[in-house]
Amino acid sequence: MSITDLISILPLLVLSSAIVALMLVIAFLRNHTLTVFLTILSLASAVLSLPFSHHLKSTHITSLLIIDGYSLFYMGLIFIAALFVVILTAGYMEHRSEIKEELYIFILIATLGSAVVVSSSHFASLFLGIESLSVSLYVMIGYLRSRASNTEASIKYLVTASVSMAILLFGLSLVYAAAGSMDFSQVAVYIKNNEPNVLLTAGFALVLVGFGFKLALVPFHFWAADIYQGTSAPITGFIASVSKGAVFAAMLRLSLVTALTTYRPFFIAFAVAAVLSMFAGNFLALLQTSVKRILAYSSIANMGYLLVAFLEGGGLATRAVAFYLLGYFITILTAFGVISVFSAGTDDLDDINDYRGLAFKRPWFGGILTVALLSLAGMPLTIGFIGKFYIIYAGASSQLWLLLIILAINTLIGLYYYLRIIWVIYSSATEVKFTWTMLPPRPLLASGLVLAILIVALVWLGVYPAPVIRLIESTTAFSALAY
Repeated sequence: MSITDLISILPLLVLSSAIVALMLVIAFLRNHTLTVFLTILSLASAVLSLPFSHHLKSTHITSLLIIDGYSLFYMGLIFIAALFVVILTAGYMEHRSEIKEELYIFILIATLGSAVVVSSSHFASLFLGIESLSVSLYVMIGYLRSRASNTEASIKYLVTASVSMAILLFGLSLVYAAAGSMDFSQVAVYIKNNEPNVLLTAGFALVLVGFGFKLALVPFHFWAADIYQGTSAPITGFIASVSKGAVFAAMLRLSLVTALTTYRPFFIAFAVAAVLSMFAGNFLALLQTSVKRILAYSSIANMGYLLVAFLEGGGLATRAVAFYLLGYFITILTAFGVISVFSAGTDDLDDINDYRGLAFKRPWFGGILTVALLSLAGMPLTIGFIGKFYIIYAGASSQLWLLLIILAINTLIGLYYYLRIIWVIYSSATEVKFTWTMLPPRPLLASGLVLAILIVALVWLGVYPAPVIRLIESTTAFSALAY
């Protein structure tokens, strides 16, 4: 490898070195504060190393990875989201009796796996990245072994992820058998020069089913809500943001390079998955009394919204998906951040009635959670509104009118259950089931700072998104041309 190659993958090298260093430190000295500090320092260093890679042109690292504006944008998004999750996790774990230090190693490994996923240009690296992410999540989900709900969620994730990886791997083997390569660009050349055949079509169909499981798209959403409900609040935020965002970014890159959405059967399959995910996610959320389950089904619906932009299949799709994922990361981490702060040292506050009167007992946090829910609903003056607008613009440019009508209907359905939570937040606290004196009098300073940054970004980018839109346009516009 050349010096240019090493500089290109500097963010990955920084994170890999940090994982090894953190393991050695923990082996000799167990200290929660030191571990959190080193983890934050590692992720901050990875973020600061991104400009060095960005100054270079799109670089292929062997045939496995491509470091371009597209991958660097998502790496930055993943690293910053993971940094916020680490800070929230530190506050969440501070007063718990479990051994804490190893959890941060797995957060770093999952973050590294996500970074590999978004920069993959080969099915082998894609598989290894997803596997690194998935294996780490098994441990992160079940880390609090004293809670039966965490163990149950971990087992369910293990079963679901194992099935999805088996299907994905079988699909990759069929693609390789048909095209003779697992390099995205070589597969694209084969597709361009040959008529679609049964082997290749079946292979890609299985690959997309594997992606469907990872994104919890309907009908592959089994146990998604159970996993969200049983997992610790900050780790649930990681799953909802980093894990899903990385896989969706990889699926979009694969689609752009191989022009999957131009093949009619796959276009129809994605469209059906979008419709089913929107309707099932929103209608199932209406039936829930668990805040985590509501956010889980909301996440399924949001993946359906993203598929509308995905089906545009061009440069506008990359920009719309990138901005929507940015907004979704900020919003979902804000929501789970509030849950994390109020769940420190106790079981997660999950029942919707646990938040009754929150606006009167903790006005700032009631306001933050309210704004986050309004952003998820796509209300004006929030980043969620701009994200939805971008999705609609992408769909309209491809004349996907039926999908846009369905999206509008589902947005109205989603508004109901978001407003339902908000109504509880501002309701009288006289019938509250939870003893508010059990809550910490104030969050850790770092957790409060994270929530402040997130809520400011959520509103600021909803009012003035132009700088971020320009950044996205400059970093993602040429990604498909690098092949």
